[in-house]
Amino acid sequence: MIPPKAPTWVSEFRAFIMRGNVVDLAVGLVIGVAFTGVVSSLVKDVFNPFLGLLTGGLDFSNLFIPLNGQHYANLADAQKAGAATVNIGLFLNAIIQFAIVSFAIFWIVKALTKLNIRQDAVAAPTKSEAILGEIRDLLKSRQ
Repeated sequence: MIPPKAPTWVSEFRAFIMRGNVVDLAVGLVIGVAFTGVVSSLVKDVFNPFLGLLTGGLDFSNLFIPLNGQHYANLADAQKAGAATVNIGLFLNAIIQFAIVSFAIFWIVKALTKLNIRQDAVAAPTKSEAILGEIRDLLKSRQ
């Protein structure tokens, strides 16, 4: 019995996944997720207390507007009651986290560029490209 022929997209997908850029992207994604956890803790546990101190005890994570018109002591109470809320404080926390991640990535890229570690790799020509280059050079020399 002849096994069924695999669809052409399977081999294309396999070739795509095995490219170095995809693997690098996956590693970067995993590191980014871990870095996001650190930044979330930095914003929540370090910056927000100082911002709360400067703003008179305002806790950004509990800065919200209930859309049903009632008053709730904190966001958890409003969510427990099932009230729809506009979570301004959580949005501000997300903006702060984004700014910190962007700032950190900027300095990392700047440092790597200064150390000349980050270089765009020039791939060596494949065997067929080298042969085509030799043929091109031979044809030019004949003219």
